[in-house]
Amino acid sequence: MSTHDTAALGKVAVLFGGSSAEREISIMSGSAVLAALQEQGVDAHAFDPAERDLWELKRDGFDRAFIALHGRGGEDGTIQGALECLGIPYTGSGVMASAIGMDKWRTKMVWLSAGLPTPRYKLLHAGSDFRAVANELGLPLFVKPAREGSSVGATKVTRIEDLEGAYEKAARCDPLVLAEQFISGRELTAPFLGDMALPLIRIEAPQGNYDYQNKYFTDDVKYHCPSGLDADLEQEIQDLVMRAARLIDCRGWGRADLMLGEDGRPWLLEINTSPGMTSHSLVPMAARAVGIEFGELCLRILESARLG
Repeated sequence: MSTHDTAALGKVAVLFGGSSAEREISIMSGSAVLAALQEQGVDAHAFDPAERDLWELKRDGFDRAFIALHGRGGEDGTIQGALECLGIPYTGSGVMASAIGMDKWRTKMVWLSAGLPTPRYKLLHAGSDFRAVANELGLPLFVKPAREGSSVGATKVTRIEDLEGAYEKAARCDPLVLAEQFISGRELTAPFLGDMALPLIRIEAPQGNYDYQNKYFTDDVKYHCPSGLDADLEQEIQDLVMRAARLIDCRGWGRADLMLGEDGRPWLLEINTSPGMTSHSLVPMAARAVGIEFGELCLRILESARLG
């Protein structure tokens, strides 16, 4: 049984579903969170903003909200601002951090302004000189929508002649498109809970292809937690991630994705302010490595809900 005072948490809305490209994953995350909270004795209820008006949260007497929405409309500050107006405390980062974190371009600008390492990039548009971009950044490179998650619309480009098509694919998801330098090395993710850095996870995907399908719907990816890195290097990366999160003003919980270059240098790729909570998800995996089971993790995140 939980030692938490679940009655004090009041009536809880678990927000999931939504209308973004990541709706399917959000439903998986939210369903898992809802079941876990209910098993812990929380008065938790499903709430899909794509199917219900947000004002119903106030009308129906919800005391706090667990945000299990992914992508635009749920992770980009929009829902956070609405909950601020309704006076309903919510989990995760606030309006500003959510908005910045959802935008890979602006996240990079914040990090670069503080001298943090992130791969070089170019903004793409229909009239870009794609050959010049490839020559500047080198091949392979990644093309990705700036404001999507879960690798939606992203492509690894290995030939100059494929770059324009990759841009067009990404632009169908978001008019703001990035071409990003490819970093050869080990792929890492760095979850955090409050001010505590959780253990790093090293990701081994088939042919290095950690895409939407491999993230959520196959068992072909290998996750290493503990990561197997030298303890001092792991601590250095965790410190970097917490600094990167504080710069954006993240709170509650989150996850940063990185590459560890073959020279041992870490590179920040992006930050996720509303990470997945599915059976394949990484924050629960890292939490479990330090003895925090899924139900306990959900309760801790819920208890951190706040306004402002």
